[in-house]
Amino acid sequence: MPKLIVSTLAFITLTLAAIIPQKPLAAVQDELLASPTSSTPLPLVVWHGLGDNYKADGLRSIGSLANSTNPGTYTYFIRLGDTPSADRTATFLGNLTEQVQKVCRDLSTHPILSRAPAINALGFSQGGQFLRAYVQRCSIPPVHTLVTFGSQHNGISEFQNCADDDWVCRSWDGYLKRNTWSNFVQSRLVPAQYYRNPEDLDGYLESSNFLADINNERDAKNATYKSNMKKLARFVMYMFSEDTTVVPKESAYFAEYNETSDEVTKLRDRRLYKEDWLGLKDLDERGRLEFRIAAGGHMQLSEELLEDTFRRYFSASASKDEGG
Repeated sequence: MPKLIVSTLAFITLTLAAIIPQKPLAAVQDELLASPTSSTPLPLVVWHGLGDNYKADGLRSIGSLANSTNPGTYTYFIRLGDTPSADRTATFLGNLTEQVQKVCRDLSTHPILSRAPAINALGFSQGGQFLRAYVQRCSIPPVHTLVTFGSQHNGISEFQNCADDDWVCRSWDGYLKRNTWSNFVQSRLVPAQYYRNPEDLDGYLESSNFLADINNERDAKNATYKSNMKKLARFVMYMFSEDTTVVPKESAYFAEYNETSDEVTKLRDRRLYKEDWLGLKDLDERGRLEFRIAAGGHMQLSEELLEDTFRRYFSASASKDEGG
C-alpha cells in the first residue's frame, strides 16, 4: 500500500477538513443508535493541530481512510471558526478555556454525536491535549478511546523558532517570550497556554490559563477531572521518535525534561502519577494506558500507521472493548 506522508513545519500538524457523511443523516443516526451489538463503529471526533483548518484537503484522505478501514465510521472534525481562515487563526489566537467550552457545546448538541452511546477521539499535536480537556471538563457525549499523536500533555518548554524571513512570526515570538505569564498572553496566544518550563514552575502554577488546570497541578485538585479520565476504555499516547518540533518530545508521554541536567523523568516516576492527580495510574494499572512510538519527525504519519491505529482502536469490535 502506498504511503501517505503528512509533514508539518513548526507546530503545524495534519491538515484537516470537514467530512461529509457517506450516508444520509437519518441512516447514520439509525445505525449509531442501534443496540450495543451493532457492527457500526462509534463516531470518530478529530481535533487538529496548530496551523490547520477544518477544510484543508489533507483531512479528506484521513476521513476516507478511517471509513475504508472501519466501514460506516462517521467522522467529525472540530472547528473553531466559521471559515477555514478563521478556524486556522483560532489555532494561534484564542482563549483555550473558551474554545474547549465551545467544543463541549457543539458536541453535546450535535444531531448525531449527542445521541451516540459514546465517541472515539483522535488528537493531532496540540489537539490531543485539547481533547483530553474535553474528556475531563465535560465528556458529553462520553469518550470511549482517546488517541493522541505527538501531543504536548506536559506542555512545551520552548516556543518554536521562526524562519529568518518571517518577520510577523518573529515579532510575535519576541512578545510571547517576554510576556509569557501576562494575562494578555495567557488569554489570547494559544501555545503560551500550554507552556511549562520546569525552571519556572511558580510562574506557571500562578498564571497558566490552561495546562496547569487540566493537569491538576495546583493544590486544589479537581476530582471530576480524575473521575472522567478513569472512564476511558483506553488512552493511547504516540510519541514521534525524531520529534524536534515539540520540546521536549517526551511531553507526549507526560514526561518531564530537565534541560540543565538533560534528564527525563518518566510519567510513572512523577507525583502526578504516584498521587494519581488525573487517574492515569488507575488507567495504567487496569491496562488502559498505552505508550506507543511513531517513527520519524513531528506529524510524519504513514498510511500504514494510521490504518493500524484505526483498526486497532476505532473498529466496531474495539469499541466494545472495556480495556484491560
